[in-house]
Amino acid sequence: MKMALTTHSRRRLVAVPVALGLALGLAACGGGGDDDKPETSASSSASSESKPDPQEGKSEEPLAEMKGPSSLMLKVTTAERDSGGFVTVSGELKNDGSKTVTVPAQLSGNETEIIRNGRSLGGATLVDAKGKKRYYVLRDTDGRPLTTTNFSAVKAGESVPVFMQFPSPPASVTEVTLQLPMFSTAAIEISG
Repeated sequence: MKMALTTHSRRRLVAVPVALGLALGLAACGGGGDDDKPETSASSSASSESKPDPQEGKSEEPLAEMKGPSSLMLKVTTAERDSGGFVTVSGELKNDGSKTVTVPAQLSGNETEIIRNGRSLGGATLVDAKGKKRYYVLRDTDGRPLTTTNFSAVKAGESVPVFMQFPSPPASVTEVTLQLPMFSTAAIEISG
């Protein structure tokens, strides 16, 4: 995975577009509990290269571990609420197997707009069971998901740092369920 920007530059690239997206009224793009499709609207404009450093603020114990297909495992290390009105979930996608695994296309979700931007974790959702709300991965104005993108295979034993950004549930909501196609679900606690 090629890293062209410094952590400081990436934070700037994420903060400004997200604030712009929120100004456009996009913080509440969560749908009803049984919605199959996210609401479609313009979102903030950020490069898919602008990724927060998943190693920052990393605790010793993961928030959750989600088992997926072909020995893939998603270890969630942080779920942080930002004052800008979004939640960033960070962690690592690891191949616990002995062979290289192709990342399933289903992780991108089924929206044409997201799929055309390459493989991603765009199919992820946060579910607030008490509030009966589902929150989908944010998108920029070009339809790119604000998540790790453009990875196709994970070598045996390799871990790939990943992130996903969602609209923030109300401040009173601290526990949500993270869902990713083909993976087990996990309850995670939002900090901040």
